[in-house]
Amino acid sequence: MNRLRALLVAALACLSFSAIADEAIVLGLNQSEVSISTNFNGSEIIIFGAVKRETPIPEGPELEVVVTVSGPSAPVTVRRKEKTFGIWVNTAAVEVDRAPSFYAVATSGPLQDVLNRTEDLRYKISVPRAIRSVGAPMNIEDSAAFSDALVRIRSKANQYQLDEEGVTVDEQTLFRATVQLPASLIEGDYNTRIFLTRGGSVVAQYGTLIDVRKVGLERWLFNLSRENALVYGLLSLAIAIAAGWGASSLFAALRR
Repeated sequence: MNRLRALLVAALACLSFSAIADEAIVLGLNQSEVSISTNFNGSEIIIFGAVKRETPIPEGPELEVVVTVSGPSAPVTVRRKEKTFGIWVNTAAVEVDRAPSFYAVATSGPLQDVLNRTEDLRYKISVPRAIRSVGAPMNIEDSAAFSDALVRIRSKANQYQLDEEGVTVDEQTLFRATVQLPASLIEGDYNTRIFLTRGGSVVAQYGTLIDVRKVGLERWLFNLSRENALVYGLLSLAIAIAAGWGASSLFAALRR
């Protein structure tokens, strides 16, 4: 009896593994590291891959692909300004518990068609779901408006992106997407996720990291500001004085 039970457990385990492994992701990136230098003005990440199968393509809804790239997250305070006696002043503030510094979503079709709300809630794929805001002061009734304002502001700055139909899928097997990284990147690990969906449900996922780091003079100045703030301050002051003196001398020479 014990032997039969063990065989049944092993068979169920094999069936579960086969169901999960029916469609797996094989991924590639054109670059897994991004270097931020003094002349850095953005970068382009090309994400490409294929779907590995042990069985024929399943019947039913076609395969869809969703790609997300997320930068380091941190708390953000969002303030509301109102005009009082002709002066714009801060009247309310809400602290968003966690918001990614950069977030991009690319899909092979309209997001509402390739991903249902339940899966979006589970995996936190869409831009609003990537922002975590637990609570707000009791005197603020429209706290959701502050998160919406954060999304709107960062979308205008190209820090939050939604590119529907930005993923190309060929023969339900090969896929490719391009994500534009803005010049305002911060250092850190950028989490890249790929989801395969059918009928709005996630059937497979894969994750990897893109390393973003300062290099050269940017790295030296960054380390100096963190490790020796006094020297960094004196150096900044000396550069400012030299620049001011140089500009003054140049204008004096031009007047002559």
